[in-house]
Amino acid sequence: MSSADAAFPATTKVRDVTVLGLGNILLSDDGVGVHVAHRLAMNSGSPQGMRVFDGGTLGFRLVDALTRSDCVLIVDAALLGERAGAMRLLESQELLDHVSRSGRMSAHEAGLADLLTLARLEGWAPKHLALLGIQPLCIDWGDALSETLAQSVPAACRQVTEKVQSWQAQA
Repeated sequence: MSSADAAFPATTKVRDVTVLGLGNILLSDDGVGVHVAHRLAMNSGSPQGMRVFDGGTLGFRLVDALTRSDCVLIVDAALLGERAGAMRLLESQELLDHVSRSGRMSAHEAGLADLLTLARLEGWAPKHLALLGIQPLCIDWGDALSETLAQSVPAACRQVTEKVQSWQAQA
């Protein structure tokens, strides 16, 4: 390594990753994706290049936010058939296959399928796409997560951060 190389190290490109929290915070555990997004946004230790959006129930209005990144991680309540608070990461083709099937795992899946279809029609396809689904305990009127899901939020944030760092390491 020359002295010029040591004085001016190559800059490392940090891959931008969009993290999108979905859900309705007025339906208790349905809002878990939004709660995870809020916690990530407040964490000063989040990875550089990670952009976090509270997608709420915005549907098609999210296309613009998604088209700015080639890596998208969606966090949402999902009916996994497991204990409340359990998480499953569906990636790329597994996610697309699931969304195209008739069974619904996420309360926002129909909107998500339409959103991904619209984005593809506009010529956008992320290099990396994943859904972190979190099994809800209760989806009913209420402005707070159940205790079980509230306790799962830190683990969900860690899983999101690990996935973001994994994608960025591939940049």
